[in-house]
Amino acid sequence: MSAPTQRPKVTEREARQVAEAAREQDWRRPSFAKELFLGRFRLDLIHPHPLPSEEDVRRGEAFLAKLRAFCETRIDGRLIEREARIPDEVVTGLKELGAFGMKIDTKYGGLGLTQVYYNRALALVGSASPAIGALLSAHQSIGVPQPLKIFGTQEQRDTYLPRLARTDISAFLLTEPDVGSDPARLATTAVPDGDDTYVIDGVKLWTTNGVVADLLVVMARVPKSEGHRGGITAFVVEADSPGITVEHRNAFMGLRGLENGLTRFHGVRVPAANRIGPEGAGLKIALTTLNTGRLSLPAMCVGAGKWALKIAREWSAVREQWGKPVALHEAVGTKISFIAATTFALEAVVDLSSQMADEDRNDIRIEAALAKLYGSEMGCLIADELVQIRGGRGYETADSLAARGERAVPAEQLLRDLRINRIFEGSTEIMHLLIAREAVDAHLAVAGDIIDPEKSLGDKAKAGARAGGFYARWLPKLVAGPGQLPNAYAEFGALATHLRYVERTSRKLARSTFYAMSRWQGRMELKQAFLGRIVDIGAELFAMSAACVRAELMRSTGDHGREAHALADAFCRQSRLRVEELFGRLWANTDDVDRRVVDGVLAGRFDWLEAGVVDPSDDGPWIADATPGPSAQENVHRTIP
Repeated sequence: MSAPTQRPKVTEREARQVAEAAREQDWRRPSFAKELFLGRFRLDLIHPHPLPSEEDVRRGEAFLAKLRAFCETRIDGRLIEREARIPDEVVTGLKELGAFGMKIDTKYGGLGLTQVYYNRALALVGSASPAIGALLSAHQSIGVPQPLKIFGTQEQRDTYLPRLARTDISAFLLTEPDVGSDPARLATTAVPDGDDTYVIDGVKLWTTNGVVADLLVVMARVPKSEGHRGGITAFVVEADSPGITVEHRNAFMGLRGLENGLTRFHGVRVPAANRIGPEGAGLKIALTTLNTGRLSLPAMCVGAGKWALKIAREWSAVREQWGKPVALHEAVGTKISFIAATTFALEAVVDLSSQMADEDRNDIRIEAALAKLYGSEMGCLIADELVQIRGGRGYETADSLAARGERAVPAEQLLRDLRINRIFEGSTEIMHLLIAREAVDAHLAVAGDIIDPEKSLGDKAKAGARAGGFYARWLPKLVAGPGQLPNAYAEFGALATHLRYVERTSRKLARSTFYAMSRWQGRMELKQAFLGRIVDIGAELFAMSAACVRAELMRSTGDHGREAHALADAFCRQSRLRVEELFGRLWANTDDVDRRVVDGVLAGRFDWLEAGVVDPSDDGPWIADATPGPSAQENVHRTIP
């Protein structure tokens, strides 16, 4: 029997405990980024740059060639933008091509591509239509295939993966109208009915692919009862099950072809055999899936950067102002340099992280999160700079340009389409906190009990002893290192100076983190602006490392090595300026002033500042009612043949 949903009442501490319990607690394999935040520059973990096998390259390149031909002949990105829908025949063609099974093993009918080539495929197809990139990514990066690959039973894999490789589309359903990055308040329930069935009730929002999906991964809360440990749990659900209604297809500022909806569950019966993993493991499954799944977004940002560079180069060479091409004016030239250097670095970050994921020798949870954070932020900056380089034409739509007889360049669409990446799959703010938590894990492991108000004096004393031993060994190592030796990393040639900077700066970053923990202790978690800057510095250091390693790989293989070194050098010089600014803002900032202003805004002391405008938004609740029950709406779900 289904039960009415009561939205859980949780405190801030309880919400953190739920998130903490879902974390992967152990570090069984080395992590370059984790070591970087601890002041240990483990270049040996990423250099020499790992490479795919010859067979992986052969299969990957063969598929990319087919996909490129499909993109050039079958995908009309402007049509998708105009009609806000991917034509059924395009989706069918992608199924026939095997694009929905890129990451699924060949024994289940998939292509079995590596993470490297999966990401390159997303970058390629995303350049033709970002909406198609999102469709394929949501299906394989966070949809049904990846959770089943990692956590599913053999019977579940045998049942669903062949369908997902060729015919079925999947979606991931976690978010609810009043639940975003705080899953502790998840209200959708899965109530056991006997030993072999659950009954799901609730409402899910922003279900990417949900409008056209055949299979769903649904996160629902199982009530704790006799024989049931309860907790947030993952289920595979057939999208045409009785009681499922797609009540609305959402529309956004970008990704106009995205099949994203609002889905209601009322008395939906799901076999217990469809549960993925044990009860209560849903969030851990979701987070583990995202460890590599997050790489799909920065991969498409790489594709966007490549296209932006192409347009910037072609346009700025022919557009003349004051007697010479605009590219030769320094104000424009610096933007082109930023686009080129940053695109090179983004590709280095994504390829390195992806190859590390394929080899499975390193723990890449921080690397993948940094790639997502850095790629989404830098991708938006690249798109914004392209619009600025194009001027008024950058703000004009492609169809309008074509109607006037000019080349239809969708620069403004790129800016709109990329903006969601700073929100998708963990907003920038949440990524800062997630990465910061992982970055200070070693500190909390030895000293966490000292600042935990619920720990006894005995526990605190033991933690103090552990911390004393750890820091007695660790702190002296932050004083000096290879970054202070003039000949360190000499095999990198002119780039060695940047690697020495990364080594020195990683130690400075670790010292800054330690000082902050000593200063604020238990209040450290409230210093979100500070933690964000710490993470941003780490992201820049990771990107510099990846860029140098990639450039050296290209030099050693004779593949545009000189040009790659020039781009890596330019990127590192630009990045170092950003790092120095971030360090300055660690301690000299307006954080306290900002908090006082926020208090004043919320208290209504600045209401007078809002006078003189009209509010064009309609009346209505900020968050729609999501009370469980039968749907009163037409089902807008559609099946693509």
